[in-house]
Amino acid sequence: MPFGYASPEQIMRDKADYARKGIARGRSVVVLQYADGILFVAPNPSRALHKISEIYDRIGFAAVGRYNEFEELRLGGIRYADINGYTYDRSDVTGRGLANLYASNLGRIFTESIKSLEVEVVVAEVGDGPEGDAIYRLTFDGSVFDEHGFAAMGGQAEAVATRLKEAYRDAMPLADALGAALTALTEPGGERPPVNQLEVAVLDRNREHRKFQRLAGPRLDRLINGGAPAPAPAASSDDAPTAPPTGPDGDIDDGSGPL
Repeated sequence: MPFGYASPEQIMRDKADYARKGIARGRSVVVLQYADGILFVAPNPSRALHKISEIYDRIGFAAVGRYNEFEELRLGGIRYADINGYTYDRSDVTGRGLANLYASNLGRIFTESIKSLEVEVVVAEVGDGPEGDAIYRLTFDGSVFDEHGFAAMGGQAEAVATRLKEAYRDAMPLADALGAALTALTEPGGERPPVNQLEVAVLDRNREHRKFQRLAGPRLDRLINGGAPAPAPAASSDDAPTAPPTGPDGDIDDGSGPL
């Protein structure tokens, strides 16, 4: 035997263990269906480095692991979607096609490269009805799992998935789905992540054209607090009337924000 020989089976096991350890160091991400679409929830103190993003009109992306690695996958998915939508038709860009692309790239890198990518990815597509929704979870070696109802990845994914299974039910309102996600992400006896350290987004089938929307600010506060609006300060008789709001609460991802 040549010096330093290792069997292919041992090399694959070592690369898989290396990737799993790297992914487990990240914070978990939860993706689940609710009555009007698909919800993404991730503890994330950074306002610039997103773990949840839009890929195309009906397709969202969530990832855990090394940011530089899954950001490259995200950009590749956007290029794939834009080229296929322009060349053929926008309806030809599907979550399944994107999941197949990612699976091919992840599997090739895992097999051919010395180091596998330390990432786990979810591609979600919202349909015209709940039966048309799709959630695909992809692991570092290119394996694809067609999840039904919900998916959890990163960190203590098994424990999070167990808690989410207990709290999840079909056709939940958005506030209930968000509560179930936060319950799953919170260790028993621990405190929920503060609102300013949460990244939350939805694929809302009721929105026109682009279904992706980020939830933040007062709207997210109300959802977490069970739908109750924050108390407003008492107005004096000398106060001028307040103009009505001209747009929805929370931030909408219009493509102009940081990536």
